[in-house]
Amino acid sequence: MFQDFNTGLFLQKIAVLLALIFSLLVLNFIAKKNELTKRSAYKTLLFAIFAVSFFSLLKNESVIISNLCILFALRRIISLKSYKFTQKKIFDATFWVSIATLYQFWAGLFFIIVFFAILNFASSFKNWLIPLVAFTAVALLTISFHLLVYDQFYSFSDWFQESNYDFSAYGNLKLLVPLSFILSLLLWTVFYYFSEIQKASITRRPILSLILLSLVVAGGVAVFSPTKNGSELIFFFVPLSIIASNYFDGKKEKIFKDILLAALIIMPFIVSFLG
Repeated sequence: MFQDFNTGLFLQKIAVLLALIFSLLVLNFIAKKNELTKRSAYKTLLFAIFAVSFFSLLKNESVIISNLCILFALRRIISLKSYKFTQKKIFDATFWVSIATLYQFWAGLFFIIVFFAILNFASSFKNWLIPLVAFTAVALLTISFHLLVYDQFYSFSDWFQESNYDFSAYGNLKLLVPLSFILSLLLWTVFYYFSEIQKASITRRPILSLILLSLVVAGGVAVFSPTKNGSELIFFFVPLSIIASNYFDGKKEKIFKDILLAALIIMPFIVSFLG
């Protein structure tokens, strides 16, 4: 048995698991520092529940790394509200989104979030050119790496991932059950989040709107993704965790919220017993 043990593969799986755990920590840091939620554990709990409910996610290293890069980008994007080191933050955010596209091409839709932030926090003409510079930097670094290591040119065909519109896999109960739970939670909490945006101050409203836009963009990534096994939904988890956490942090409907949270916690166990 030990003769078949692959040390390299084992270390790779450990690294991916650590990347997923680190994603939790980054999410918690972003939410706390920018006061996107109250200081509760709901956001990290929900993200963890969503992640373990889709077993295919743990087998798809690319989307986990890509999502982590998007989290790094989101951290820099939201920090634009301070109006400090604006150009550096725009560059960093675009750089991380560009890195994310190397693992999941359609994560490039998150460039929309970068431009939304520029429009709201740094709309001078030269700031609109910074994303192009950052993207070019990643492209040149990637091409140079492939020429040096693999002695071949990294072309658009190597980068591009063709979309897959076959959603038949979602009919499988292992996907259908958690997806139904998540969509129900989204529909139930998003209206509460809309009311929070309406009540927010003028300075805070763009940040809350940015999280909502991130959810829409994540939906686009899932639709255009070449894989349809549930792992593509990981980009949903961060904005939905923040939106749902705001609902659970509210003071109303406490008994219902406890029942809903208990159902979410039980969900991964239900999925594990499905055929």
